[in-house]
Amino acid sequence: MDLPPVIRVEGLTKVFATDEVETHALSEVSFEIPRGEYVSIAGPSGCGKSTLLSILGLLDTATAGRYELNTRDVTELTAAERAKVRNREIGFIFQSFNLIGDLTVFENVELPLTYRGMRPSERRERVKAVLDRVGMGHRAKHVPSQLSGGQQQRVAVARAIAGEPVLLLADEPTGNLDSKSGEQVMGLLHECYMNGATICMVTHDPRYARHAERHIYLFDGRIVPHLDMLEATDWPVSAPPGHGGDTAAWTS
Repeated sequence: MDLPPVIRVEGLTKVFATDEVETHALSEVSFEIPRGEYVSIAGPSGCGKSTLLSILGLLDTATAGRYELNTRDVTELTAAERAKVRNREIGFIFQSFNLIGDLTVFENVELPLTYRGMRPSERRERVKAVLDRVGMGHRAKHVPSQLSGGQQQRVAVARAIAGEPVLLLADEPTGNLDSKSGEQVMGLLHECYMNGATICMVTHDPRYARHAERHIYLFDGRIVPHLDMLEATDWPVSAPPGHGGDTAAWTS
């Protein structure tokens, strides 16, 4: 039996209005992400990628349209309800890491589990396991300033997966990293995907977009076919590994 999609959005629109002008960041965006799929959201700067990810992560709300997360309509949730769903069902990986500077690595990963009300013994076991998984168990007592950028992002990955979320959202996760560290972080995301995680990643870098199973392209706030994107960007035509040369199979 087919499982329902983790994400279903229909007609998603986001308008930023001032006294003088309205800016349509997203216009009638519709798509689904099945459970266990790895999707990249790609496109040029200013196309609406981060706006879309903020709405998917319940950090922002749409002006119009419908959003279902794990079969639940989350379009009209209150701020408190959105916060509860974020904590329990969504893991975030940000470009800027967003670690708390005066907390240790262990405490940074543990904090979201504390808000969930998890027992201390269970939290400790969970944090130790995920830090070992990302190769940062030996740095558990360090603070972020004592870590390299790549190490901080590995801690951020550990924090994102510690709560076993139904959805992992990654916003330019390699944007502040050198190429070697970027590949290491992408390797961790691939491992999460192989272990059954549903991943939605925003990236402007085609090298890392190829790690995803499927690609959604945005241009001026709308989903566009891959070949249309080629007129405005230098994205390569070649399909990602596992898809041969059939670009039509991975553009929607």
